[in-house]
Formats: sequence, C-alpha cells, structure tokens
Amino acid sequence: MEGLKAIVLICDGMADRPVSQLGGRTPLEAANKVNMNTLAQQGECGVMDPIAPGIRAGSDTSHLAILGYDPFKAYTGRGPFEAAGIGMDVRKGDVAFRCNFSTVDSDMIIRDRRAGRIETGTDQLAAAVNGMQIEDVTCYFKESVAHRGALVLRGPGLGAEVTDADPHEVGLGILESRAIDPSDTASAKTARIINQFILKSYELLKDSPVNKAREAEGKMPANIILPRGAGVAPHVESFEEKYSMKGAAVVETGLIAGIAVYLGMDVIEVPGANGGLDSDIMAMGQAIIKALDDHQFVLCNIKGGDIAGHDGDAEAKVKFIERIDQVVGMLMDNVGKDTYIALTADHATPVSIKDHSGDTVPIAFWGPDVRVDSVQAYDERSVVGGGHLRIRGTDIMNILTQLMNTQHKFGA
Repeated sequence: MEGLKAIVLICDGMADRPVSQLGGRTPLEAANKVNMNTLAQQGECGVMDPIAPGIRAGSDTSHLAILGYDPFKAYTGRGPFEAAGIGMDVRKGDVAFRCNFSTVDSDMIIRDRRAGRIETGTDQLAAAVNGMQIEDVTCYFKESVAHRGALVLRGPGLGAEVTDADPHEVGLGILESRAIDPSDTASAKTARIINQFILKSYELLKDSPVNKAREAEGKMPANIILPRGAGVAPHVESFEEKYSMKGAAVVETGLIAGIAVYLGMDVIEVPGANGGLDSDIMAMGQAIIKALDDHQFVLCNIKGGDIAGHDGDAEAKVKFIERIDQVVGMLMDNVGKDTYIALTADHATPVSIKDHSGDTVPIAFWGPDVRVDSVQAYDERSVVGGGHLRIRGTDIMNILTQLMNTQHKFGA
C-alpha cells in the first residue's frame, strides 16, 4: 500500500501501579475505556520501556526515544526544548532552563512549587524579570502555560553543567546551584548567575500587583522563579531528513512544541488545549485528523493523566483516561484505512509516588495488515501477552516505518 500514514498518541504519564482505593487495579484497569480496548483487540500489543528497563524517563528523553532519536546522544537538557517551544531564541553559547513560578515564605522555604497552579497574570510577572542584567549576562524570561516558563542566559563564558536550585519538594529551602565539576569555571559562572537571578526574582515579584491580588483572594503568590533542567541547544537530524516524510506535532505544552521545533516538525497549537485536566482534548483529536491532510506522520501528547499522577489523585486519573478514550474512538472512526495508530504513554506516573517511575507502559499498534494478537484490553497487565512482547521507545518508529513501507532495507 502506498501513501500510508501514522499517528503516535502519547498519553502522558498514563501508566501506573495498582492502587488500593481502586481495588488493586491501576487507573487504566479501572477506567471505562471501550475504545482503547477495541483498539487493542484489533491491534498488536505489548509493553514498552520508554528508555530501557527500570530507567525513570522524563517526558523530554522519552519523546526523543519514541521519535527514534537516541536520548543518550541527542539530549542536551530540557531547558532548550521548553524555551524553543514558547518561541524563545536559543543561540549557540546560551544556557536555557525550564522554570516554575513558585511560592516561598519569608524564610525562602517552598510552600508550593506551582504557585497554586497559577493561570493568569504570569505575562505581567514575566515582564518584570525579562531582560535582567547580572554581571555581563542578560537573562531572558518568558511565561509558558500555567505555572511554567523558560529562562535563557546569554553572555560570554557560560556552561550548562550545573545542579538545580529547585529541591523538587515542598517544605524545603531553595538550594544553591553549583557547578557539577568544581573546576568547570564556565558552569560555575552559570550557577552564580542563577543563584542571583532567583533572589532578584523574589525581590521583583513578591510585592507585584498580581501577587497582592492573589494573596487578597487567599491564593498562593507566584513570588519566585525556580529554574531547573539546564541545557544548550541540541544539534539533531530533522525528522523529515531522518524518515523522508513530513511530520507534525499537536501540542499542549512548550516542551513538546520545543522538541518538534528542533526536529523541524510543524507545530500545531489548539485553542483550549492547555495541558490541564480541563484541556479541550477532543479539539486536539480533531486537529490530528486535519493534520493528516498534509502530513504523513502526526505526534500528539495529551498531558492530563500525568498531572493527576503527580497530584496523587487516582479518581481524577481514571476520569481523564475516560476522556482520552473518547479521543481514541474519534480517531478510529475518522482516519482512513491508510492510517496506523500507535497508542502508548511516555512513562508511568504512579499516584502512589506522585512522580515518574521506571515501570513499563502499554503500547498497541492499530491499522492495516497488523498481526492481530489475543489481547482483549488495553492496560498495563493485559498487553503483556501481546505480539510485540517487550520493546523500547526507540523501536516504535522502526515498527511504524516498516508497516508504512517507507523503511530502507538493511542489507541486500
């Protein structure tokens, strides 16, 4: 068959572990998901290690792997992806960070790493710190969705090998960023700049009108910016060069948009798709279908399940999975007979640990001529006996491109 197409639908953090309040079932097992189950029944299934067995994958490294790029070679830190994804310019020599608007008390103890999941006013807060000059370095900052943002440091002699100042836990004080190698003077300079930026962000934001209004409403103030995930711009082969086909990414978050930007994929943003539990994910499904008109490959990441996992909210995760199931049904009903769907997650985010884990995730390939196996349900345990057994993230594009008959033969 000629002109075959593919969708990779990544349900961020959807995989989980058994949850006692769900009767020992995972949220996927507990959810009413007739469409995912049908896709599994009509497809070829298995389990996947996003990176390798037991490795706790980040969304950045797992997406690179799923798109066929070795994350151990292509990954240069999360910051550049976050920055590029929201339209920031990351140049050679720059160091970029992903950031959170956060809440600290007067003793600089973190009270909320997401500033009450702030939704409005972050543009005003970003404007207050953007362009900050520290020594001979300019600090460019821009807000992203909700509590997220990105920071780009531009100046001479900077390095990216620094520790995070964000302790990643509420109730702790802000850490001092340091060069991983004390003899690395370039990274030591970056650490020094970051430590000053954080303190200055607090001085500039703590009494801002946005935060005064939030406090008056009983909300957490976004009174400090915590950078993490330092990195430099990656140099990677474009998706089109690698696979000889045009790709698009339907996105909710800056991270996924940034990965797409660096790979030269078209970025499709969807009004109402905000990366939260209330995101308009049906509109994302419609955008996937439309993108297939002029793209052979479409990647889509749906974020909400990961948020519920990080919040430790099993019921919210079940409900969100049931919403994703409606998107899966719409795709199956509306794509042509020339289209494959790979349904998976980029990592597990178990509600029991509220963070990413190294557990496997389910995967199913649906479309023309797949070798249908005996799997009857789409969840972490049911797919174990599927035809694909256990694969890694970097196997997905090989499987899809051979199904699409676009892969070059290895050997004679």
